[in-house]
Amino acid sequence: MPTKEEIEEENKKIRHLRFIIDFTTNIIMQTDTPLSEAQRMIEGTRRFATTLFPGKEEVYDLIYKPRFRRILSERYVIPGSRG
Repeated sequence: MPTKEEIEEENKKIRHLRFIIDFTTNIIMQTDTPLSEAQRMIEGTRRFATTLFPGKEEVYDLIYKPRFRRILSERYVIPGSRG
């Protein structure tokens, strides 16, 4: 059973990750960030997430990868993509 401190620390990590994800999303959607830079930022969020939550790469890919894929497809014309 996790301690109260462990639960609080986990919640703090989750809030921090959400902030970084939202911040990255806002920068991509609201600025003239080039596609290559947006892709680097997204990869940076993944590295950050796996630093906070080691071994949870699949969870990141399941939750956030589709979100970022949608954002990129809405914001940029990506060669080889439909739409």
